[in-house]
Amino acid sequence: MSGLKEVIYCEVCSYPPDYCEFSGKLKRCKKWLNETHPDLYAKLYGDSGDDEVTNLGKKLVESSIGEERENKLEADLLKLQKREENKEQRELAKKLSSKVIIKREARTKRKFIVAIQGLEVFEIDMKKLAKTFASKFATGCSVSKNAEKKEEIVIQGDVIESVESYIQQLLAEKGLQDVKVEVIDTKKKKKPTTNSTESK
Repeated sequence: MSGLKEVIYCEVCSYPPDYCEFSGKLKRCKKWLNETHPDLYAKLYGDSGDDEVTNLGKKLVESSIGEERENKLEADLLKLQKREENKEQRELAKKLSSKVIIKREARTKRKFIVAIQGLEVFEIDMKKLAKTFASKFATGCSVSKNAEKKEEIVIQGDVIESVESYIQQLLAEKGLQDVKVEVIDTKKKKKPTTNSTESK
């Protein structure tokens, strides 16, 4: 019984050089084989002589269906990458053009709520943020749908300034400091009281 035979594997397609033609990357496989193992290249594909059979074989190999398929796959991959880049740019433009609205509304007497709208565009977990606000401000906080059927965070209490600075900080952490944060204060103004004794 003879000793173990060393098997060479192609670094391009990982097949043994005898099977490179089935990988669809034959042109690159042959180039690698010629550079690293010229003796095996000569054995498999013959010397690079100028006889007609070799030239014809070379042309057939270069115009093989495998190479065409490989080129087409590479072109499709480039198109897909370009499409993904364009999609990411559109999403970023959408994020930068949208705005966050923080609104203070009066409920009864001295009770207020703060509603935050427009955060769903920025891929922020609304429920997690609501829990953060609830613990940060020690108040009730929930996620609900507004009249436009969009999610908003509703915080009980008059904490509009703190919420605004926290949202600005959160957007800055995500690299979205250019996003507009609009604060709307719908605080009810007291009705002017008329002193009836003064007019008499």
